[in-house]
Amino acid sequence: MPFTIVRQDITRMKVDAIVNAANTELRMGGGVCGAIFRAAGASELQAACDKLAPIKTGEAVVTPGFNLPAKYVVHAAGPVYHHQSAAESEELLRAAYRNSLARAIENECESIAFPLISSGIYGYPKNEALRVATSAIRDFLADHDIDISLAVFDKAAFAVSEELMGAVESYIDEHYVAEHLLRRRKLLDLERKALDESALKQLSAPPTAVFEGVRFGGIDDLVGRLDESFSQTLLKLVDAKGQSDVEVYKRANLDRKLFSKIRTGKDYTPSKRTAIALAVALELSLAETDDLLERAGYALSHSQKFDVIVEYFITSGRYKIFEINEVLFSYDQPLLGG
Repeated sequence: MPFTIVRQDITRMKVDAIVNAANTELRMGGGVCGAIFRAAGASELQAACDKLAPIKTGEAVVTPGFNLPAKYVVHAAGPVYHHQSAAESEELLRAAYRNSLARAIENECESIAFPLISSGIYGYPKNEALRVATSAIRDFLADHDIDISLAVFDKAAFAVSEELMGAVESYIDEHYVAEHLLRRRKLLDLERKALDESALKQLSAPPTAVFEGVRFGGIDDLVGRLDESFSQTLLKLVDAKGQSDVEVYKRANLDRKLFSKIRTGKDYTPSKRTAIALAVALELSLAETDDLLERAGYALSHSQKFDVIVEYFITSGRYKIFEINEVLFSYDQPLLGG
């Protein structure tokens, strides 16, 4: 997928290039930098770096990966954070990401993995470092197709706003079945009967789904659409929403090739996460999302925390997939995308 956040040792990642958060002299350091040098072969990597040093803050250069699984190491010099010049620090950090990605494209890389640059001994606040990284990567992906991973171990980087996390937690507390089984067992018979009657009324109501102001309901419409595949329904939605293919797969955080496979394969069934990502990209309502997922044989369930979190964002009309993925990551859930 184009951009994903992972908890993984960057030195073991099987990508075309990994990024080293380097110093301007390109000397072996500590932390992630030292781990990369040791895994690549310190003497060989240092000799290659010596030929390119020094570089300026914000610049990036490329060396072979030597003993690493990655073919290349992109050495990017991030800024030392200064609160007094936060705007300048941010621009230099953006440049480090932008130039690293440019070097990867120049070397025909199809995948690259970053650490959270400058967030260690260089003192960049982790939540701000993550915000800049996400923004710079998202901007680059608007014009390029490359798989980007951000290797992050520290949850402290994911300082999702207290207001948003509080709203998500409240929604989970209200809707997540696993957390309410005991409470449900204590319901009075009268309360349980009332709930059952309410659920029965909902089940007996005619199925409906809304597509851009057009309502489908009743047995005739339902039977007429039973044979419509996921791909066919998706294409109708793309047209109804007035979006291009490129807009959809980039907003869904999907690879172009995967989207093409879905588009051209009438009977192709995507993964559940891919189907949900497309629903988010198209800004579908919950009813529209349910209908689309059913075409692929899936459904949102209140017994799955992942599903409840996604449902919160859809019902709240919050369709920024990177924001959703940050919250999913905070809850140790899989991310949306290919």
